[in-house]
Amino acid sequence: MNWPRALLTDSGGFQMVSLLHLADITEEGVTFQSPVDGKPMLLTPEDSIQIQNKIGADIIMALDDVVKTTTTGPRVEEAMYRTLRWIDRCIAAHSRPHEQNLFGIVQGGLDPQLRDICLEGLVARNLPGYAIGGLAGGEGKDAFWRVVAQCTAGLPEDKPRYVMGIGFPLDIVVCTALGADMYDCVYPTRTARFGSALVSEGVLRLTHAAMATDYRPLDSSCTCMVCKRYTRAYLHTLVTKEAMGSQLVSYHNISHMMQLSRNLHSSILEGRFPEFVQSFLQKQFPKGDVPDWVCNAMDVAGIDISMCRIPQSA
Repeated sequence: MNWPRALLTDSGGFQMVSLLHLADITEEGVTFQSPVDGKPMLLTPEDSIQIQNKIGADIIMALDDVVKTTTTGPRVEEAMYRTLRWIDRCIAAHSRPHEQNLFGIVQGGLDPQLRDICLEGLVARNLPGYAIGGLAGGEGKDAFWRVVAQCTAGLPEDKPRYVMGIGFPLDIVVCTALGADMYDCVYPTRTARFGSALVSEGVLRLTHAAMATDYRPLDSSCTCMVCKRYTRAYLHTLVTKEAMGSQLVSYHNISHMMQLSRNLHSSILEGRFPEFVQSFLQKQFPKGDVPDWVCNAMDVAGIDISMCRIPQSA
């Protein structure tokens, strides 16, 4: 790959959700029907770890039993306990523990008791880091942040806490306030393919007709190559007609997320994280209409955002 920086690989567990119609989940592992030729393919915890060992990523993920957060009933409990059983198989199969960091994944759906059982079981195994899985699957935002808060509170403070599948800038800021450290998501590039650029104020829809005569950069505060060289009007023409448009907007969106991450990191190190959150919310919600779920999360995080909100009339 010629990628000289840190690398993280996933286990294949997410495909239990995304390819559910092609998968059969048992205690042994997951049997997928190949979308290419229809042949069955078995992925076990051991297979997942061996593949990741060969790739050589710095962080590798345990194979977990993933269900959508909107799932209810005994399937959620079954998946959580299977995740705990599989982590032991992953640990046993891990042939490079001194070179690669194996993370366990907290499951349990939206059930606080199941989440506690899972995270306590994973913490007892003293892993290099921990992920919070099974979110961003259609659950409400109020349920989402409460699961994150519960898990970060129960996981060790001196080890990485990784919320999987989270990519909206607002979600990342909220989760960081709740104690999370790492995220991943296709959102910056996926939304770029639909002509949406991430900017300080939120999202810029380049497909809108008004963009055709807007000769400003995507974001005047951004120093990426796209913002330096191209106007909104030019990108509007590209995203509605050429594949190059989505590539350029993807470049910008990734740059935007990298800068957001740097700003979050530096604000924490410099002891001004609450002020960063306040400034971020003021830009995102200039009318003061900060969502209630964000306000509730910030209350738990101990960050005063009253200056970012317009009091509601009685």
